[in-house]
Amino acid sequence: MLAGAVPPLLRATADDAVQDAVRRAGHDADVLVHARWEPDDGPSGDRVRSPHLAEDVDDFRDRAKDALGPHLRAALRPPVATVTSSTLSITDGSVLRTFQLTYLATDHGSGPHVTWIAGGPPRGAAAAVGGNAEIPYQAPPWPVQVGLSEADAAALHVRPGARIPVEDDQKRVKNVQVSGVFRATDSADPAWRLAPWLLHPVSGEDGVGTTRLAGLLSRDSLPDARLALDQDQLQRTVWFTPDPRVLTWDSAQAIAGRAVALKAASGSSGVLDDSLQWETQLDAVLRDVRAQVSAASAQASVLLIGVLAAAVLVLLLAADLLVRRRTLALAAARQRGAALPDLGAELLLESAVVALSAAAAGLALARTVAPGASWGWVVPVVLAAAAAGPAYGTLAAARATRDRRVPANRSARRWARRTDQLRHATLEAAILIAAVAALVALHQRGILPAAPSGDAAGTGPDGGVALPTSAPALGVLAGALVLRRLLPAGTRLALKRALRSRRPLAVFGAARAAATSARVLPLLVLVTSAALASYTLTLDATAGRGLADGAWRTAGADARLDVAPAAAASTPALARRIAAAPGVRQAVAGQVTERARIVADSVIVAPRLVVVDAAAFQRLPASTPRPHAPALTATGHGDVPALVRSSNGGLRRGMRLQLLRDGAPAIRLTAVGTAPAVGDADDVVLVDAATLAAAGMPTVPNTVWATGPGAARAVTASAVAANAVLRTDVLRARRTAPLTSGLLRLAWASTATLLALGLLALGLGAAASAPERWQTLTRLRTLGLRPRDARWVAAGELLPPVLVAAVGGPLLGALLARLTFGPLALRTLTGQAADPALVLPWGRLGLVTVALLAAVAVVVPVESALRRRRRLSEVLRAGEG
Repeated sequence: MLAGAVPPLLRATADDAVQDAVRRAGHDADVLVHARWEPDDGPSGDRVRSPHLAEDVDDFRDRAKDALGPHLRAALRPPVATVTSSTLSITDGSVLRTFQLTYLATDHGSGPHVTWIAGGPPRGAAAAVGGNAEIPYQAPPWPVQVGLSEADAAALHVRPGARIPVEDDQKRVKNVQVSGVFRATDSADPAWRLAPWLLHPVSGEDGVGTTRLAGLLSRDSLPDARLALDQDQLQRTVWFTPDPRVLTWDSAQAIAGRAVALKAASGSSGVLDDSLQWETQLDAVLRDVRAQVSAASAQASVLLIGVLAAAVLVLLLAADLLVRRRTLALAAARQRGAALPDLGAELLLESAVVALSAAAAGLALARTVAPGASWGWVVPVVLAAAAAGPAYGTLAAARATRDRRVPANRSARRWARRTDQLRHATLEAAILIAAVAALVALHQRGILPAAPSGDAAGTGPDGGVALPTSAPALGVLAGALVLRRLLPAGTRLALKRALRSRRPLAVFGAARAAATSARVLPLLVLVTSAALASYTLTLDATAGRGLADGAWRTAGADARLDVAPAAAASTPALARRIAAAPGVRQAVAGQVTERARIVADSVIVAPRLVVVDAAAFQRLPASTPRPHAPALTATGHGDVPALVRSSNGGLRRGMRLQLLRDGAPAIRLTAVGTAPAVGDADDVVLVDAATLAAAGMPTVPNTVWATGPGAARAVTASAVAANAVLRTDVLRARRTAPLTSGLLRLAWASTATLLALGLLALGLGAAASAPERWQTLTRLRTLGLRPRDARWVAAGELLPPVLVAAVGGPLLGALLARLTFGPLALRTLTGQAADPALVLPWGRLGLVTVALLAAVAVVVPVESALRRRRRLSEVLRAGEG
């Protein structure tokens, strides 16, 4: 069931991951196409008003839609065409505000529906009614009518018929008139998403401290907007938004390829024609998620291969038990003339019926818990279940009736024994070589796709790196073989020490343990199951710690508040208010600037610049798991000390930097240490606010970090325009991401299955040796051995391999985790920039040890109870178990 259900579940999870990545990408996943306008010069050299400009926009939208191609077009929602002006400055003497003329047209040619509550929709200029108007370039500003939303009209304090005082970047006044005030019929219409400032003022869109408003153009007033602005001040764009519901893992490859082809064939922005100019990051979004899915599929393959390896070993052990119980019957049939092919065919028919019936039941169960069932991973289990019993049975029948005699010559017997040992050593050496090769391949290749595009993931989410992903299972199997070589030596040593003691129970138990320690399969299955269960527990613990650390890094504290530019002036008072809230240990305010211009080694880099009270920021991690930041020490030559962090080594300790400013001289910095991680930025420069202000650059904080159990409540209760980032929300979002949650559930399912297989192997191994063990113990009872003592002797026989598995298995799993977690790229699972540190959950690993040892305490009394009614006379007379 597990082998049949995991591939379809992984395929469905891959589809969910693609859809989730596109949703999270937002505007980055949109497909945009631009095109220049045709010149509107008339025969006399003046500008001509084109009354059919809206139809030209519709034709442009249809032309872009046809160029998409069938695969990409099917994955996108209906397009929205926009015509937007360059930002104009509002010159009413109030706060810094900008204005933009905007036209929206959906796939049906009309914009989103609105209700006019005052005035009416914009109309064309009266001078142009009935024909094309032609105006000289130096004519007075051409009038253009726009509609305003209720919020924008209230912010501007205007009514229908009023004129909005605006000018362009060259201080030329524009004649923009208000035709009416509207209310959006459906504010959730996707078209409004492209220009939210049409519905309400938006802060910070055109720089710190600015507020953008906009006026809605109609099909009639669009030609006037073209004349009211310069040729290059009005841009037309068609927006295609992906529909996550129709995206799948299979379609992502074709969609990404088509997006790359469109950008490659895109017209140059320097060419003055109406060729299509494509712009999108959809291919990068899909490429990243395909790499994550490929990594997750390989990680899932690691878990599933481990489960299948343990399952096959358990099936081999079960077949060995079955053949041991049927050896007398098989030998009798062979002695009566049954041919080996006939015996093999009979056993195969019997085994195949059971194996195929069980496989059909498992696949039927898989279809109930997964969207389908896959045969690929089921085949090894079915083959092992169907073929192991017949193979063992045929060999047992052949050995029971072979006429080869034991040679009388001691050297010949020694030669035969060494030949048999050489065969076993060759098989074990082959497994060891395969394990080493798998580990080398895993470290050299890793599991991430090597190609820079999604083509590397073309093998599908089922994997494609069989040898590297089998490294943990092969490594555990090789380690189990090493422990198997050590066990007989240990039991013989224990027997020698027991023979010197006066405790007969120890002698009997050690003798039985030494007699059965040469059996390979029971120990292999026990060690493999325990080690792989410990491996999956370690993976879950490491991933959990990595998710927690990643959430701490992203949020920076228990809660972070990113204040909008319009409200940045209130940040210091807001930080003090948050610090005084109940349950808040500390609150630190600072200014975070993305893509600051810094010169490092004559190269301009764009790191995240963090200006904060360095002493307070250094105390901030005291109550968090984050590492402490080093102190900002004086440079000794007048430069501002800074802490730097870089993913590629472009910023490093000891470098002299320059912080560039517009209209002011650059500030010299010196890197005196390594900066802590601030958010998910790869490059960070951190400086002290007071030192930077003394150097001539005062700052306005726009971010507040808060720690303590009440930090989340205090941050979310702030009444300013800001975005609250809570560590718990970040952690919850990453834990519930499709790939992460699916793989963690598979890890727990694998752990439970491996533990169940290990306990089953213990029961099968005990049952295989039970007849001989209890026959000996029953005979010893004639010498005065009490039933309680017999149980102790039985426990002494079963305990050595179980003890080796209970102790060596978790240690072996921890060793393989340390060797393989790096190439497994668990950072794709945790969302971190680097691989998470290895976490060994010794408490959980101890439960594996306790479970195996407790199973021995259960098996021995059960066996004793099942054989309690056997009489001594029956055992002595039968001579066999």
